[in-house]
Amino acid sequence: MRTNSQSILIIGGAGYIGSHMVLNMLRAGYRPVVLDNLSKGHRDAVLNAELIVGEAGDAALLKQLFSKHQFAAVMHFASFIDVGESVKFPAKYYQNNVSTAITLINVMVQCGVKNFIFSSSAAVYGEPQYKTMTESHPLAPVSPYGRTKWMVEEIIKDFARSDGLNFAILRYFNAAGADPEARLCECHEPESHLIPLVLQTAAGQHPNVTIHGNQYPTVDGTCIRDYIHVVDLCNAHLLALNALVKNKKNMIYNLGTGHGYSVMQVVHAAQRVTGKSINKIIGPPRLGDVAVLVADASLVKQELHWLPKYPGLETMIQHAWKAMHLS
Repeated sequence: MRTNSQSILIIGGAGYIGSHMVLNMLRAGYRPVVLDNLSKGHRDAVLNAELIVGEAGDAALLKQLFSKHQFAAVMHFASFIDVGESVKFPAKYYQNNVSTAITLINVMVQCGVKNFIFSSSAAVYGEPQYKTMTESHPLAPVSPYGRTKWMVEEIIKDFARSDGLNFAILRYFNAAGADPEARLCECHEPESHLIPLVLQTAAGQHPNVTIHGNQYPTVDGTCIRDYIHVVDLCNAHLLALNALVKNKKNMIYNLGTGHGYSVMQVVHAAQRVTGKSINKIIGPPRLGDVAVLVADASLVKQELHWLPKYPGLETMIQHAWKAMHLS
């Protein structure tokens, strides 16, 4: 069954990852329709796709959309993602990330749309019990953000059992980089992600970048993360979509490169890419941060034949630096 001429509803398609997904789908010949409240996203980031400004938890609006379009699937990118903020304001995260997802999935199944791709997170694992985490690693999230992702995963599984929902749960590690042709960039307000903060500092927009803790049990005392290029992330979504529509087989995959970099290593790589000196200060550790998060993504490579096109950290930084200046 061909899906690339069908409509796909992209929740949160005006945000960083969602907008790159829209670009990827347009290039592949799909018809993406974006639903975004623009609280975090940007209207111009959806390019030529149809944009509906509204709430993903608005059941009446969702029913209108599902009656107007024959969606082959729904992709859900619209979550709050700041771990530290989730510790301070858990209600905000449970309301937006969990309650909204329940409404969305419930309307989907009522309207007969059964294919769902969910942006989950490595935060569902909590503290690693072994070096690189497979999908079978115990789920023990340590932050409200991570718990919201875990809860929605469980909700999805329940709808699969009760209503025949078909799902792909994709557990992201750290999305990074930007469209290599600089048509899109990473732009959060306020910015909380390491690589754009480091590059903004290199560009003189900030006097320094804060390193959140340097006493972790790692090579240099700073947190280690697995960075995955946003384009590779989107390519994995397309492969999952094709497999889901064709085979109706539910799937859960890690998306990462299997290689971790410390915060200090990211700063040093950014200095090499930009040729700029980047001032650093050491701040307190952030609530909810774990020391190391590195993926074992062998399952998605084996089953969907996914292969990262841009696995190198410096390439991700180069693309982000270029996009920052040209977007």
